[in-house]
Amino acid sequence: MTKVNPNILKWARETAGLTLEEASRKLHINDLRDISAIDRLRNLEDGHDIPSRAMLINMSKHYHRPLVVFYMSNPPRKGNQGQDFRTLPQEYPIQKRALVEALIRNIQARQSIIRAGMEDEEDIQVLRFVKSMQVSNGVLALVESIKETLQFDLKVFRKKATPQEAFGYLRTCVENCGIFVLLISDLGSHHTTIGLEGFRGFALADSAAPFVVINDKDSKAAWSFTLIHEITHIWLGQTGISNTSFEKGIEKFCNDVASEILMPEDELSQYDFDTQGGFEELTKQVSYFAQKRNLSSTMVAYKLYRKGWFDFETWTKLSRTYQSMWNENKKIQRIISREKKSGPDYYTLRRFMVGTSLISTVKRMMAGGTITTTKAGKILGVKAKNVQKLMDINGPSKMGHIF
Repeated sequence: MTKVNPNILKWARETAGLTLEEASRKLHINDLRDISAIDRLRNLEDGHDIPSRAMLINMSKHYHRPLVVFYMSNPPRKGNQGQDFRTLPQEYPIQKRALVEALIRNIQARQSIIRAGMEDEEDIQVLRFVKSMQVSNGVLALVESIKETLQFDLKVFRKKATPQEAFGYLRTCVENCGIFVLLISDLGSHHTTIGLEGFRGFALADSAAPFVVINDKDSKAAWSFTLIHEITHIWLGQTGISNTSFEKGIEKFCNDVASEILMPEDELSQYDFDTQGGFEELTKQVSYFAQKRNLSSTMVAYKLYRKGWFDFETWTKLSRTYQSMWNENKKIQRIISREKKSGPDYYTLRRFMVGTSLISTVKRMMAGGTITTTKAGKILGVKAKNVQKLMDINGPSKMGHIF
C-alpha cells in the first residue's frame, strides 16, 4: 500500500504560504492535553504520525493540491506558469501569491483536458493568430490583425446600452475565433478571493485552446480593456499573468494595443479636453467621455496621458480618484442588492462566468464520448452532479440580467 510522503505535506503547506500555526488553525487541528496543535501538525510532517484520509482531504482543500500529490516520492516540478508581468507591492502576502498560482494551475488543468479532448476528436484546428506577431511589428499592426481576426466593430460595441453588454459583444467576437474567456476571482469560495492587486487577467497561449481569465472583481467597464490586453499576449504567443502595470514594458505595449482598438487616436484628437479648468472638471470630462463609449475612465485617462494631454502625476491622481469612486459605488450596489434580496441563480451566474463557448465545447465532447462527466465538471468548475443542469440552461445569459 502506497504511503503518504511526510516531506510532501510540509512542501504543500509551505507553497500554500502557510505557517504551522496558520495551517493547524485552517485544518481545525486542536490542542490536546499533552501536545499543542502545532506540534501535532509537525509530527505529521516529520513522519511520526500518519494523517487520516479525512485530514488529507482537508489538506488538499486548504493547500490547493490534488490528493494524489501527497503520495508522490518527490514534490512535482513547478509547472510553466509563463511570465509574471505584474508589479506587486513588496508587502503582498505569500498566501495570496499561492492562491494566484493555484488558480493558474487550475485553469491549465482545464485547458489540458480540452486540448486532449480535441486530440481524441481528431479535429484540432491550429489557430494561426497565436504567436503570429511580435512587439517589433508595432502597435498598429497588432491592432489591425486583432480587429480583422475578431471581426470587431467598434460602432456595434459603442451602441450597446451598458459596458456589460459591450463586453458581451466583444467576448462573443473573441470566443468565435477560438479563445475561451472566463471570469474568475477565486478558487471556489469567498475564502479564496483574489483581489485586483493579485491579478486583473492572465492568458494561457495555446495553438488550439487558448484561455483568457479576467478577474470579475474589476469594474465591468474595465473588462473589455483587460480582455483585449490579454489576447494581445496570445497574439504574441505569451502565457503570463497581468495586473496591467501601466509602466512595465510589455504591459505598456499591450495597453497601447487595447486602448487603440477601443479608442482610436484619430478620434481622440477630435475631442477637446479642458486641462486648464482644474482637476475636478477634468475628472468629470474624462468620465463623461468614457461612459458615452462604454469604456473605463481609467483607460481613457491612461490614453490621454500617453498622448501628452497631461503629466504622470495627473494621470496617477485621476487613476486613484476613479478607483476610489468605483469602490464607493460598489459599496452602494452591495447595499442595494441586499435590500432587494435578489440576484441570479447559481447556474445562470456560473454559465456567464465560464462562457457559452466553453459550455458548448464541453457539451459536444461529452456527446462524443471524449470526456467524462467528471472531467466536464473539472472544466466548468462545478461538481459532476451539476454538469447536466448547467448545460440545460437555454441560451446565453444576458449580462444586464446578471449584474
